[in-house]
Amino acid sequence: MSEGVGWKFKGSGTLENINMLDKIKRLTNTENKRRLLSNFMSLSVLQGANYVLPLITLPYLVRVLGPEKYGLIAFAQAFIQYFNILTDYGFNLSATREISIHRDNAQKVSEIFSSVMIIKFCLLVLSFVIMSILVFSFWKFRQDWLIYYLTFGMVVGQVLFPVWFFQGMERMKYITFLNITAKLIFTFAIFVFIRQASDYIYVPLLNLFGYWVAGALALWIVFRDFKIGFKVPSYSSLIHQLKEGWYIFISTMAISLYTVSNTFILGIFTNNTIVGYYSGAEKIIKAVQGLLSPISQTVYPHISKLASESKDQALRFIRKMTFLVGGGSFVLSLVIFIFADVIVNILLGNQYLESTAVLRILAFIPFIVALSNVFSVQGMIAFGHFKIIPRIVVFGSLLDIFLIIILYLLSFVNEQSPAIAWLSAEVCVTLLSYKYFRKDTMSYGENN
Repeated sequence: MSEGVGWKFKGSGTLENINMLDKIKRLTNTENKRRLLSNFMSLSVLQGANYVLPLITLPYLVRVLGPEKYGLIAFAQAFIQYFNILTDYGFNLSATREISIHRDNAQKVSEIFSSVMIIKFCLLVLSFVIMSILVFSFWKFRQDWLIYYLTFGMVVGQVLFPVWFFQGMERMKYITFLNITAKLIFTFAIFVFIRQASDYIYVPLLNLFGYWVAGALALWIVFRDFKIGFKVPSYSSLIHQLKEGWYIFISTMAISLYTVSNTFILGIFTNNTIVGYYSGAEKIIKAVQGLLSPISQTVYPHISKLASESKDQALRFIRKMTFLVGGGSFVLSLVIFIFADVIVNILLGNQYLESTAVLRILAFIPFIVALSNVFSVQGMIAFGHFKIIPRIVVFGSLLDIFLIIILYLLSFVNEQSPAIAWLSAEVCVTLLSYKYFRKDTMSYGENN
């Protein structure tokens, strides 16, 4: 009897082990699944490095530079971010989608690559001209002109680095390797060259160097490993890429009004010290958001291709993503809200106690943005419904600006003001994105 019972337990345990092995095997039983898993792991490592390494340097920089100089660096980065948006032009989504659909056609891929790179270099020249005019037209910029020109170097590096190409080809390991290399160089150099507040000029210089090295290596890999032939594209090809990226560009510009612009506007209305308080908390939130980015970046090209083949399967995949991303991001946001004072003290130090309230206001941004991303990027954009998204985002941006103006008129402009406006705008955008995504999917169900 006892032998029988013992055999039964052994058999049950073995059965469970076999079932577990079967489940693991099913996760990687096709080329697509293996590619998705590989891309997810690569991007997870990348995002970990992208945000863990800066979190290593952040406590050091904010303490050595102090709120004023750190605020100046943050203000310059916010200003230059507009030119990053202009040169990206929505290609990180539109060109990724184009590459993912045509990745088996080498000639078409070369055509897309050439068209996008030419447009991006033209936009880079335009950006440099606009920045130069602005810098030397206003005293606030002119007194620190070197900071802005060195920070602009990041724009050059991002133009050189075709992230959209690697994402579209679903070869994220290249992005991971190159970015981590650049981040490691920057992280190491920070501790070597920045020893006092007067060394703040080295921050954008070291950042520039890392971006340029990564960008140059990325282009070398594109031509060597993927055999991409650069050719002069036709006029129609250039126009097509501009049209494809237009709605995403407008959306990105609108989003910047309540993300990047908040830091910029705060710097205009107040001073670098208050910018430093806000920026410190904002950096922490964006680091947490970055932990969730690999999921979106991994599945977006997959959903784009899936949607072109079977919309029904794509919708089922998106629904699963909603629960996965929503649950994970909510837990992260809740932890930030509860332990905001501890997080600020550890990462920023006693000089940044004012950042605690900002961090609590922004705590649920990762959760809200994660859901918004699923409904808009993974849903509507992957299905080719670009036009509605700019309207949603513009509405959110206008709400953000309206709230900041109201707070300014009420003499309530401090480090908390843009946090309140940003949170309100994100909630609005997410609710509207869900509304239109649900409407879109319901109409699809009715037609099928």
